[in-house]
Amino acid sequence: MKRMLSLRDQRLKEKDRLKPKKKEKRDPSALKEREVPQHPSCLFFQYNTQLGPPYHILVDTNFINFSIKAKLDLVQSMMDCLYAKCIPCITDCVMAEIEKLGQKYRVALRIAKDPRFERLPCTHKGTYADDCLVQRVTQHKCYIVATVDRDLKRRIRKIPGVPIMYISNHRYNIERMPDDYGAPRF
Repeated sequence: MKRMLSLRDQRLKEKDRLKPKKKEKRDPSALKEREVPQHPSCLFFQYNTQLGPPYHILVDTNFINFSIKAKLDLVQSMMDCLYAKCIPCITDCVMAEIEKLGQKYRVALRIAKDPRFERLPCTHKGTYADDCLVQRVTQHKCYIVATVDRDLKRRIRKIPGVPIMYISNHRYNIERMPDDYGAPRF
């Protein structure tokens, strides 16, 4: 009896497998719809009109650490790079990341708690700073991102209209900045 049921079950399974999938016939004269991403109105081609002095600069953890190694004052070096007033901004995720680094990076924590730095609260879960910075920059294109991290730079380059500040030759340089704003070209 058990064997007969299993044979019958096998036949039913084979019938289910053999059923051809019906293809929907599409009307060739119908218009094809495509999903096109909506670009923000602040961009004029690659030119970001929301950028202008005073610059708001989102600072990453490793940027602070490399600035300390290169013996650069953050705010003064940013002003030397951009020739304008700069407001360094630090998110809660970056601050948490610096606090997690421990006693070895206490100088970086002291710099991050400087009253000249603007604190930006985070509403999302988790404390992964790279995702936080990328999310904030995609929502609001009024920031310059200061980082030395290659992966973060690669992710931000995919977002149009967001300049990147980095450290090279013991000074700050900027990449993808419009020519009008007086940022030096190297």
